[in-house]
Amino acid sequence: MITRRDFVRAGSAAAAIMGVAGFRRALAQARLTQSDILAFQPVGTVTLLHVTDLHAQLRPVYYREPDVNIGVGAAKGEPPHLTGAALRRRYGIAAGTADAHALSNEDFVSLTRQYGRMGGLDRIATAIKAIRAERGADKVLLLDGGDTWQGSWTALQTRGQDMMDLMARLKVDAMVGHWEFTYGAERVKAAAESLPFAFLAQNIRDKEWREPVFPARKTFERGGARIAVIGQAFPYTPIANPRWMMPEWEFGVREDEMQQQVDEARRDGADLVVLLSHNGFDVDRKMAARVKGIDVILTAHTHDALPEVVTVGNTLLVASGSHGKFVSRLDIEVRDRRIAGYRYRLIPIFADAITPDADMSAAITQMRQPYEAALGRELGRTESVLYRRGNFNGTFDDLICQAILAERDAEIALSPGFRWGASLLPGDAITFEALTNATAMTYPNVYRTPMTGAQLKAILEDVADNIFHPDPYFQGGGDMVRVGGLGYTVDIDKAIGSRISDLTMLKSGQPLDPARRYVVAGWASVAESVEGPPIWELVERHLARVRTVRLEPTNAVKVKGA
Repeated sequence: MITRRDFVRAGSAAAAIMGVAGFRRALAQARLTQSDILAFQPVGTVTLLHVTDLHAQLRPVYYREPDVNIGVGAAKGEPPHLTGAALRRRYGIAAGTADAHALSNEDFVSLTRQYGRMGGLDRIATAIKAIRAERGADKVLLLDGGDTWQGSWTALQTRGQDMMDLMARLKVDAMVGHWEFTYGAERVKAAAESLPFAFLAQNIRDKEWREPVFPARKTFERGGARIAVIGQAFPYTPIANPRWMMPEWEFGVREDEMQQQVDEARRDGADLVVLLSHNGFDVDRKMAARVKGIDVILTAHTHDALPEVVTVGNTLLVASGSHGKFVSRLDIEVRDRRIAGYRYRLIPIFADAITPDADMSAAITQMRQPYEAALGRELGRTESVLYRRGNFNGTFDDLICQAILAERDAEIALSPGFRWGASLLPGDAITFEALTNATAMTYPNVYRTPMTGAQLKAILEDVADNIFHPDPYFQGGGDMVRVGGLGYTVDIDKAIGSRISDLTMLKSGQPLDPARRYVVAGWASVAESVEGPPIWELVERHLARVRTVRLEPTNAVKVKGA
């Protein structure tokens, strides 16, 4: 029983009757309402709610979805690797509607000005409380897909405590992790043991004894059904992030162990088996085809937002977006220890349409109060859209690269392909909060070092293989490293060592010399004891000089085979 979200159908029908322009005008006069957004026809007796990749965003934000999201191998041209008009066509979404804005980058500025910000933990709290009240709390299971404790200045200053306390207020039942581990093993282990909800990870082992570090699964009773929730942390954490922060832990996909967990859960009487995963969508799609007996995978990490579930055999995959833009609701009818029916809705959290929960709003205000003066400082202004998400480029990353080139007197700048960080509109102030929403992390130092042209090509080849390897189990997630001062061509379909070509110094137009040593600066190195200023201080110095940012999307990266 797959049904598209009610507001999708309503929006598309209204657009067809009135025309897109008329629909926009109607929405301008009478915006979406909370009751419209939360409307749902329940099914069965179990409701799964899923939030993920909040990246510590407590207040509503702008967040531009990608215009480039390339799939490879069997995922090529398949969800979630559809953007813009292609995504709208796949799901029957009319241009200019609320769905089109929430799910794509199309007409981002004008639609953002019309529909406003999305997310906010107090609005999420309103939605969850309403669902619990309508459904009955004994039927609802709330699960957090991770990347929750990192991504803001307040989270960095409290080492994630602000998010732990507020998610406890939200009455989360279980969570998994990824960026959480960048606070260090000691901090995460102690925090996990003190949380009033489960921190699960079947795929983390102690190196010395090969024992589990965290519980692998927990069973809940909801709506008369026994639901086994298995946790999967990001498998490549010690590769994508500093290994020295968790030196005694081993991660990995651990597919065989996952099958064992599923089988044990079934033997223990589970009616439903839910995988709460931070693998990334394509990894989860492969796992769904290979591990038998998983009913639902709540996927995360790759920040994908899909208005329908994706089915692989008998497994349902749910993708709930990021930055608090959505809450997923999956109602399930359980019969004979299997899913007999279901209904799904990706609930868009339009901040202007949803009344903030008073208790959560007060708690957020209190949590932020010691930092408000710092967060509100204006560093400059932007005349361009500043965004991050996309396989190769983002204008916020271009700003960071420009600052690195100028402030570290470098020829080439490298900035990691992080997906987290809110967007800004033309005319917006670049506040300290906006800057740290894109940079707040525990290893922010900006290094400066010589590298040969050959070394730079090897770095780009390695990162490209991490993203575009045809086997999802060899993909580590993230987007391509951002490069300042250098252009190149990437051929998606070629093998590692052959994807990157035509490396060119943008200032001189000369080819990159493999033997020459260039002055390279960058940040977020996974090496230990990196020296240099934190990235936010460096960008702030740059903004103090330029004051106004004007950036158009770069064409320095040429893509083949997409």
